[in-house]
Amino acid sequence: MIRILLVDDHEMVRIGVSTYLKLQQDMEVVGEAENGEEAVTKALALRPDIILMDMVMPKKSGAEATADIIKQWPEAKIIIVTSFLDDDKLYPALEAGASSYILKTSNASRIADAIRQTYVGDTVLEPEVAARMMKQMRMADALSHEQLTTREMDVLLLLAEGLTNQQIADELYIGLKTVKTHVSNILSKLGVRDRTQAVVYAFNHQLVKPKSE
Repeated sequence: MIRILLVDDHEMVRIGVSTYLKLQQDMEVVGEAENGEEAVTKALALRPDIILMDMVMPKKSGAEATADIIKQWPEAKIIIVTSFLDDDKLYPALEAGASSYILKTSNASRIADAIRQTYVGDTVLEPEVAARMMKQMRMADALSHEQLTTREMDVLLLLAEGLTNQQIADELYIGLKTVKTHVSNILSKLGVRDRTQAVVYAFNHQLVKPKSE
């Protein structure tokens, strides 16, 4: 059962999302928060598997709350769910340690799928978000991706397509453990913290292009 903390300052949004998630047989909403400060307190108290985090809230923004939670609980998995695509909000949220970033305009099943993917350690990053992030990511002095082996580059490109580790293993006809080793090597060589930043790096350096709407 995936335990979820729902954070949003709009009550109707919380009711709607909570109602849908409670219908999922593998999910349980264990708590709700209506502002950033409450999000931090409840996240550390409840230790949910997934935190659905709104971006713009009173007292503390989603990015600030995410940073505070990750600082005290590095293993937390946080999905930013927002209607805002402002450049000054995107990068801080992911830099703070958010695992995934999806839009409120996504349908309910998309949000549920994002929860499942993030729960198993994958990253969900909307193509629109990746395109915006290209403008915000700081360019590395050296092209770190030139250090990647051919197979590691294959894995990075599949990560950018949103494939899970198991899907990458199936696509490349290699073992799951091998994929995990490649992902670890990719993060190290690119000098990034997690899969999300690796995907953003790929878009930023035009290794892949955002999908057309």
